[in-house]
Amino acid sequence: MSSACNPLKKVAIIGECMVELSGQLMGTMQQGFGGDTLNTAVYLKRVAGDMAQVSYVTAMGQDTLSQTIIARWQQAGVDCQFVLRDPSHNPGLYLIENDANGERSFHYWRSQAAARYLLQHRDIEAVLAALKGFDLIYLSGISLAILPAEDRSKLIAFLTQAKAAGVTIAFDGNYRARLWQSPAETQAVYQQLYQLCDIALLTFDDEAALWGDQHVEGAFARLASCNIDTLVLKVGGDGCYVEQAQQRQHIATQKVANVVDTTAAGDSFNAGFLAAWLAGYALNQAADWGNQLAGQVIQQTGAIVPTQALQ
Repeated sequence: MSSACNPLKKVAIIGECMVELSGQLMGTMQQGFGGDTLNTAVYLKRVAGDMAQVSYVTAMGQDTLSQTIIARWQQAGVDCQFVLRDPSHNPGLYLIENDANGERSFHYWRSQAAARYLLQHRDIEAVLAALKGFDLIYLSGISLAILPAEDRSKLIAFLTQAKAAGVTIAFDGNYRARLWQSPAETQAVYQQLYQLCDIALLTFDDEAALWGDQHVEGAFARLASCNIDTLVLKVGGDGCYVEQAQQRQHIATQKVANVVDTTAAGDSFNAGFLAAWLAGYALNQAADWGNQLAGQVIQQTGAIVPTQALQ
């Protein structure tokens, strides 16, 4: 994959990155970091290269661990000028537990995470004002779920203003039931985003879990009234469907014989898709970039795989 020659695009990705602990319980643990939007930011910068300024928008603490993690983002080429520092809160934490069969389960500590209070930071208004001059703003369902309800409404109001100012809004549903009060609450918020976003990067399994869709056709029929300009519905190993101007295509993906870890499959697909979209490629080519990148990522361990592992 290579990018076309276009003027620098400015992309803002809003979300949360957490401290990751993994390894043997009550034994040796490894530290890392992870988060759906951060994964997309790193992969988007890798694929887009000098074509895009990829800015991550979040809140972190003023502790040493926060500083170390931010430095890692900067090393990956992610712009961190909009990473706000919160003296009262630290990053959220999650622990990965592996059972005897290698299956993973997650335990979270994030209720007092700095990212939850992003919209309450004293410098947030200056950040939001700057983002109105960007080409694209991307966020996920998790970006919304972690916020208090009032702050969530404030963010949606800002996105509405940004869209009116000419900014493209991209949304990945990424539904995690445990982060929401109820399915009804989630549906109400998601419906606002469906009607607001220009690019929807959805996963059929998530849509089925939240809305009860029985098949892809049902999901497309439900979403038709939202008038989403570019609608992508990811279907795992079967690739994805893309729809624009009521024209729908199925973009198949090459089967991966050795799937090692599906972590960040959707996040990396989004990065590949958006990189191609920013470069001006056709919708089917953008979907193919997403499929290719996700297919490479799931053959490696971890959410963010080494650069040399990607072609």
